[in-house]
Amino acid sequence: MASGQLRVLAPESSEPMEDSSELRMLFHRLNNQLGIILAHAELIEAKSADEANRARAAQVVASALEAMATARQIREQTAPPSDPQ
Repeated sequence: MASGQLRVLAPESSEPMEDSSELRMLFHRLNNQLGIILAHAELIEAKSADEANRARAAQVVASALEAMATARQIREQTAPPSDPQ
């Protein structure tokens, strides 16, 4: 494996994933889970009566958004090169 290259393993396996559709599905699932975390944190942030809870919820919101951006970057770096047409 080349230096700096990401090796993605199949779920519950030590074998590298060969099928890009499996990898896309994993990113889709991860993004869905992060979206749920984000939605709940935003709701808590909006509904909290005290500043301490709003601040905690805001940290979760920021972290979820950062995790989603990181997942997007990983997906883009592991995507097969597109064919120029």
